[in-house]
Amino acid sequence: MSTDTATPEGQYRVVVNDEEQHSLWPLRTDPPAGWVPTGFVGTREECSAHIDRVWPDIRPLSLRRRLAGDAA
Repeated sequence: MSTDTATPEGQYRVVVNDEEQHSLWPLRTDPPAGWVPTGFVGTREECSAHIDRVWPDIRPLSLRRRLAGDAA
């Protein structure tokens, strides 16, 4: 028996917030307020690998902008 409680199938979705921070969330539940699905769904390992590929700079968007001198 699997100990993965995400779903019976162990599926997750990748979600992102307005600071471009990524996370994985159980597929069977809605993400929390402020987080939206990116469209990527898979196992915990697949989602983690996807996040590693698409989010190389884990600093929040506001910090990246501030350090780049962009006041936007």
